[in-house]
Amino acid sequence: MRIGEDLESAADARPQKMALVVGARRVGYGALHAAVQALARRLRGVGVGAGERVVVCIADPVLYAVALHAVLASGATFVPLPATARAPRIAFALRDVRARLLLSEPGLRAVWGEALAKLGFDRLSPNGSEEGSADPQLWPAGIDDLSFAACTLRPPAAPHDLAAPPADLACILYTSGTTGVPKGAMLTHAGMRAAWDMVQAYLGLRSDDVIALPLAPTFSYGLYHVLMGLGLGATIVCEPAAQAFPRALLQRLVAERATVLPGVPMLFAQLLGQAASGAFDLGALRTVTNAAAALPPAHLERLATLLPRARVLSMYGMTECKRISWLPPEEITRRPASVGRGLAGQQHWLVDETGQRLAPGFESAGELVVRGPHLMAGYWERPAETAERLVASDDGPCLHTGDLFRADADGFLHFVARRDDIIKSRGEKVAPREVESVICTLAGVREAAVAGVPDAMLGQAVVAYVVPEPGAVLEARQVIRHCLAGLEPHMAPKEVRFVRELPRTDSGKLRRADLAAAWAQDNAA
Repeated sequence: MRIGEDLESAADARPQKMALVVGARRVGYGALHAAVQALARRLRGVGVGAGERVVVCIADPVLYAVALHAVLASGATFVPLPATARAPRIAFALRDVRARLLLSEPGLRAVWGEALAKLGFDRLSPNGSEEGSADPQLWPAGIDDLSFAACTLRPPAAPHDLAAPPADLACILYTSGTTGVPKGAMLTHAGMRAAWDMVQAYLGLRSDDVIALPLAPTFSYGLYHVLMGLGLGATIVCEPAAQAFPRALLQRLVAERATVLPGVPMLFAQLLGQAASGAFDLGALRTVTNAAAALPPAHLERLATLLPRARVLSMYGMTECKRISWLPPEEITRRPASVGRGLAGQQHWLVDETGQRLAPGFESAGELVVRGPHLMAGYWERPAETAERLVASDDGPCLHTGDLFRADADGFLHFVARRDDIIKSRGEKVAPREVESVICTLAGVREAAVAGVPDAMLGQAVVAYVVPEPGAVLEARQVIRHCLAGLEPHMAPKEVRFVRELPRTDSGKLRRADLAAAWAQDNAA
């Protein structure tokens, strides 16, 4: 079965059941599927089908779900962009994938209109009519009188020297861009279905689940919850502003009796502070997951204590293959710093700098390499980057993650750092996560991140950026003393800066390079 087709079965089984809840709006499965069918017919009517790419930039969760499934139903490839994307990013994606169509909202017209102008698309061709129409056509979605803004584009010809994309290409999902220019990971229907099955094997989502979704559905973590939740017939409660209003999310969890909550470290750091009073009854939660970045062990343990009846799962994955590992809840106490063992159906191992496999054990860290049916097909029209990341073998392509791990004797993975994030101070290597985990055990600390900055004596010095809990009073020397008590001297920060928030990508990943850049700018002044 192709990705997206499960929605029809769910709608046929329970057309009146609530599929999506967004604030006061409630949309049933029957209405949702009817809107998907209507839009898919319109897409096919203007020539959108197999081999075409449709870029989608939509803030409204209902419209987004309709667009996602309609594009897939038409046979085209879905290219999601965050609703916060600015004109240069939209223009980049349209040009990069040579999009046939842009689907957005009338309310975002100022942004996508600027993007089209940057590309020279001053004459649009809506609904297959002759060129010359100055305005895009609004396509009714069929739900609450909401409407899409659809701009039919004239993509440039494909370069002659590039291989054809996979025939079953379902989605081009851009990497979050923590390093360099974002690349479009090509995900096939077969690969996404394999990832779905591998995740469902341990996550165990059910049709009676109420999934609270505070994540952007344009990135892998949130996208799969939309696809799997609606495909299984569950109810998805969307809270796109949860990170700005964590208390509102807690209130919604209680009111809707949410059973599943996926999140990222920044969100959980906020929720732990809000929920510590015990004023919120979160007893309905049965599964809580964390991804995008590893939770500090102190936060993971606090979360497990706060939700004693829920399964708290720490996970690791990446855009290029969805998920790689998960930590069973019963292992949290024994291995709070681990992100678990690999998924069933995949193979993985660690390699040193020469490419030699490493035996399990904490003696040395190595780059994680993964092989399995859930890997991407490559980066869209980037053969050099694809060859660097996907390496051929007799048993199929192997994904080199670029992330350093250690594996204990039982095969549990412990994240060390991205290879490029390792700090070299006093001739020693410092993994940022080790320092951050210790800082987060200090009372009054909500979040922490460290970066390496140039230092004439040390080579690189460790600088810590700390987000205090509201009302907490912390001093730099207090943080440094705390680190010296739990870390080797070369790992302790030389400088501590207190900030209101840490720089992050739209998917919640830390932009560590921005910390070093901000330090350099401040010290150049």
